[in-house]
Amino acid sequence: MSLNRRPRLLAALLLTPLLSASLAGCFASGGGDGGTADAKEGSRLRVALAFPPAENLSPYGADATILSRLGVTEGLTALDANGAAAPALAASWRREDDRTWLFTLREAAFQDGTDVTPAAVAASLTHAVEARPAPAALSGVTLTAQADTGAGGAGAVRVTTKAPDPVLPLRLSSPSLAILSPKAYDAKGTADPAGTATGPFELTGVEGDTSARLDRFDDYWGGRAQASGIDARFIADGTARANALRTGQIDVAEAIPVAQAATLDAGTHRETATTRTTSLLLNARSGALKDPFLRAAARAAVDTSVLAKNVYEGHADAGAGIYGPAVTWAAGKRVPSTGATRPGKPTGTSITLATYDNRPELPEVAQVLKQQLEKAGFTVKLTVGEYSRLESDALAGKFDAFVLARNTLVDTGDPVAVLAGDHTCGGGYNLAQLCDKAVDAAVAKAEGAADTAERQDAVMAAEAAILRTDAVVPLVHQRVITGVGPRVSGVLLDPYERTLVGTGTRR
Repeated sequence: MSLNRRPRLLAALLLTPLLSASLAGCFASGGGDGGTADAKEGSRLRVALAFPPAENLSPYGADATILSRLGVTEGLTALDANGAAAPALAASWRREDDRTWLFTLREAAFQDGTDVTPAAVAASLTHAVEARPAPAALSGVTLTAQADTGAGGAGAVRVTTKAPDPVLPLRLSSPSLAILSPKAYDAKGTADPAGTATGPFELTGVEGDTSARLDRFDDYWGGRAQASGIDARFIADGTARANALRTGQIDVAEAIPVAQAATLDAGTHRETATTRTTSLLLNARSGALKDPFLRAAARAAVDTSVLAKNVYEGHADAGAGIYGPAVTWAAGKRVPSTGATRPGKPTGTSITLATYDNRPELPEVAQVLKQQLEKAGFTVKLTVGEYSRLESDALAGKFDAFVLARNTLVDTGDPVAVLAGDHTCGGGYNLAQLCDKAVDAAVAKAEGAADTAERQDAVMAAEAAILRTDAVVPLVHQRVITGVGPRVSGVLLDPYERTLVGTGTRR
């Protein structure tokens, strides 16, 4: 099966300073011993993922995190446990001036046997820049990449941005800016990651949206993986994922439903704090909720206090804003959202509320919201389906309201990125269809702030401006539950939800 298809954008699709692993260990690992894995060849890992490919495994959209979680792709940088940029394909970097950075490459190879060279890296970044729609990590950013072979060793890549970008090393850690070999790209620039990436596992086969096969890449720069390969299954139903883990059919299952966690054996599930916020997004461009007074009525109708306690059974925190308690600095800098619009009277106004069932709590959340909105006077039609089948309609603004679980730091690790990508006029993942001059100005101010404290202050001012529009109603801040088989060790419990298996994951 060809892996090529014109990409769409991101779904889906955290931060916890409490984790203190190094990049090599990456994040906390699952418990258990090494089981009966052969020390030389290793056993193959059986992994269940919640989201099937929505874009034919294009690295530029939602599927980018599938590739990074399975250890296929890497960028120039990664994120460490504290949310700072850490070395990946770039061993080091330095800022030459306010718009130019030089990234010195480590010696590494692509899975097709060719070397990772400055020219190849520059070309790969150029393809990402030219992709349409643009990767969310590049929202509002214009950059160019050029090879610099005069740095010695493996050489370097000079990246120049049109405007100063103080968080460029963070931005380049995005899974959607993974580096692929020249053989990955066709004449139109469409990228095929099969056998062309740099991670410890090579994608060798895909069966539609049901499964994928990966084999160990023995020449990986970070060392030979302990598992000989991965058999990945895409299982959208959360109960089915939990059952597969319980019966020993799989070794690792992501996103175990909270209702299933208590049914698993002790020690076979791990809870990780995340920066994933579940929000109700209200269509501010078209339909009934284009009316700001009706959006205000919808916002006023929502009671979030019952969601964390009842729907998530205590495995989530009540929504406080776009950023939750895992972003530890946010609460102390939060700006009151003053000047709220007075709620209007729905009087039977019909709206369509949609969500997806890949995350099994979301349909229940949507059902509770439906009841609350109807109590306030709306007439609500509820649509639930698999994310990949809803994404294009959601991006086109065909729903009045959408319940989305969004990782606020997955794109770049920079809190500004989710604001620019999701809530500005030019944002590529703007499911709320929001286009507000005050919001755009606030986000632009945050993007331009170089000092960390000033940037955080500007981010929270932008959050307040967004919430003031009533296009976003934060519901809960999630924790993720990962199912880990009793004989499995080395699972990467990543607070950013970018990684899952690595060189040390085995059974």
